[in-house]
Amino acid sequence: MQSVLSTVFEVQPDSKDMLVARIVQLRQDEESLVGPQGEKYGRLKVRVPLLHFMALSVFEDDRYDPILVIETNFDGPPGPFWAQLEAAVGEDLRAILRFCERPSGPTGALFDRVVAADSRQPIAPLLEGHSFQPLIVHLGNRGLDRDRILREADLFHAARTILADADRTAPNPYRSATSATAIHADLRGALLASFPWLDEPAPARIPAHENRSDWLRLGGFLALLLLALSLPGVLLGLMLRPWWVAVLLSLVAAAAFAASIRDLGDLLRFFGTSDGAAPADARPRPTAGSRLVTALKGSAGVVAVIGVYLAIPSAAAAAVVAPLTGAGFGDIFRASAQVLGAGLASVPASALAILWWLRRLEARDASHDHPRLDEGKLRAMMEREDHIAQNHMGSLVLVKPGVLRAVLLRVGLRGLGLVLRVTEWARRGYLGSMRTIHFAHWALIDNGGRLMFFSNFDGSWESYLDDFIEKAHSGLTLAWGNATGFPPARFLLLDGATQGRKFKAWARHSMTVSLFWYSAYKDYTVDQIERHARVADGLRRRSLTKEEGTLWARDL
Repeated sequence: MQSVLSTVFEVQPDSKDMLVARIVQLRQDEESLVGPQGEKYGRLKVRVPLLHFMALSVFEDDRYDPILVIETNFDGPPGPFWAQLEAAVGEDLRAILRFCERPSGPTGALFDRVVAADSRQPIAPLLEGHSFQPLIVHLGNRGLDRDRILREADLFHAARTILADADRTAPNPYRSATSATAIHADLRGALLASFPWLDEPAPARIPAHENRSDWLRLGGFLALLLLALSLPGVLLGLMLRPWWVAVLLSLVAAAAFAASIRDLGDLLRFFGTSDGAAPADARPRPTAGSRLVTALKGSAGVVAVIGVYLAIPSAAAAAVVAPLTGAGFGDIFRASAQVLGAGLASVPASALAILWWLRRLEARDASHDHPRLDEGKLRAMMEREDHIAQNHMGSLVLVKPGVLRAVLLRVGLRGLGLVLRVTEWARRGYLGSMRTIHFAHWALIDNGGRLMFFSNFDGSWESYLDDFIEKAHSGLTLAWGNATGFPPARFLLLDGATQGRKFKAWARHSMTVSLFWYSAYKDYTVDQIERHARVADGLRRRSLTKEEGTLWARDL
């Protein structure tokens, strides 16, 4: 299991420059501590083997004191990770925290003990107590822990070395092999002594219990969402008799809201033409038969959900009320089902009412087409970019005010995050049709007043944003559409991030300099890591079929 946490502390405004200098000093120190293979950041790589990525950033805002954010992507639960990090750089982090303000919450006393002069108070409990999980996380190589990524990369390079350096004075046995399966057998035999774990089965990338948990959480979320949208109809069903009057009123209200939303057709066409933004290689061309099967499955699923929605709560109500009132179980069950049915009929009206309200807000949103960019800050950001195959981005923006925005932001991010946990293409590392992100997450801070985004990605910042604009603009608009200054959006899905120039200017303006940034495998892209994994999975098997061998050999 990979974990993503953010740890936030407010900075003493007068100490901001000293804090920045101390973080830069930490970066320079870590760069000078080389690892066993001569690479920079050797101390972190050796002493924090759970860590994938880590960044320290300071965000400034004219309306708030600066904040320090420690972003961490690691394997397993937080406790062992924080212990490793403290053992490696605990005193450096203690020195950094001395430039921060005392937290006003329950960790204030612990903070005092940690930052006191000559303190030996462990820092890990403070970091763990101040960290929080984001609302939505995307993982590029889900289920691959850091050691496995590095181990399989070593295997891949060893295989390439063998293939390239077979005795140059004699015919290359791999080039003269008659088939891919023969290459596989020879290569496995040559590598097994150095990589004995090839005889062990690969750990499941998504264990069964994690898969069940993902689906149960999504199911619970959808059930709560359905319950919330049906509440108006349930209330009408309780107040009006006969029950079908509530249904009729809900249908009339739905028609009225639909007629008043001018560009509702654009939203319907979006859903009608959208293929879920799945990657091209995950979209088999649908046939008439497959469309029919999909439609039947969808209809059966809807009927099943409605049946469960009506039956379980009605049975529960009847089981409780019937003994208390002396009424028949069947009568209570039937009455409860009628009320719930009225609630179900109100779901379209509730959804359309929210869309109507949202469009009214969107129509009056202020835009920020040309945000001012600090030239010095922009130069500092660019100086920290494009040194390796990967890059880092940290962004902090204000959230638009209002109850509806607050609810939609949380529901939208939470729902999108849960969908990404179960969708097959997202589990394979795709966000939309792009697969360049190692870790990305959105989190709310300041009681939901500001939205924070961090990403560790492949390629340049320009190409990363271009990918967002071309391949994942709807999800980006859903995630950022409630932030102030974001390019104008409709229904939180349309337009928004498709406005490339405005989106890039807004994103750049929201970023800060990555003062400290560490990657445990700086030379590998998401695709390359998956390629290593495919080669390793093939070599774990004692034999391959002809078709499997041909497919496997393409990755060598």
